[in-house]
Amino acid sequence: MVHHALAHLFGILAIILLLVWLLHFREGVDYDSDNGFRVFNVHPLMMFMGFIFLGGEAILSFQTIPSQRQTKKFFHMMLHLISIILGIVGLCAAFKFHNMMGFPNVYSLHSWIGIGTFCLSGLQWLVGFVTFMFPRAADRTRARVVPWHVAGGRALLFMAVCAAETGLMEKYGFLRAKSNLQPHQRESYLINFTGLAILLFGVFVDLSVSIRRNSV
Repeated sequence: MVHHALAHLFGILAIILLLVWLLHFREGVDYDSDNGFRVFNVHPLMMFMGFIFLGGEAILSFQTIPSQRQTKKFFHMMLHLISIILGIVGLCAAFKFHNMMGFPNVYSLHSWIGIGTFCLSGLQWLVGFVTFMFPRAADRTRARVVPWHVAGGRALLFMAVCAAETGLMEKYGFLRAKSNLQPHQRESYLINFTGLAILLFGVFVDLSVSIRRNSV
């Protein structure tokens, strides 16, 4: 399906652009560094590559993995679990950076959306695991929960994309204020194209789910 391919394409493109930005224009990525900015760069990398990209791939797994439904459910659950674990690393990097630099924690709209999305994603995973995997609810209960589970997953993906977009703009604002980054410099364009790729990844993941459900 074209929309599946486009979702994968924009997800991979966003990862490439993000790596170019962090490794070429910024200080690099190192959680254990004494350079706070290298520690911080772990945050956007883990939150997109881990939390958003793998989360989106988990949503697509029911359509892209050629196997039985139970196997697809297992991969769906495991990809979401890995994304949550990597998200924890990304959040820890942000808090570590703030503590190193003496900045306040959880004060911006980006951080509020991000923390809320992460907590709700953990709850979504836990409810899904108990309902659909183990100990597994009755057939009637599962049938009632499925639409809410799907809708919740789609909403959480867009909340995560919103957190990423506000995070990019927040970082861009800091760079303009502190590093004199100008609007038409290469790095500015790179940040914008990264944001567009992230947005289109979310759009095509959601479009894939919508088309599949409407075709059933």
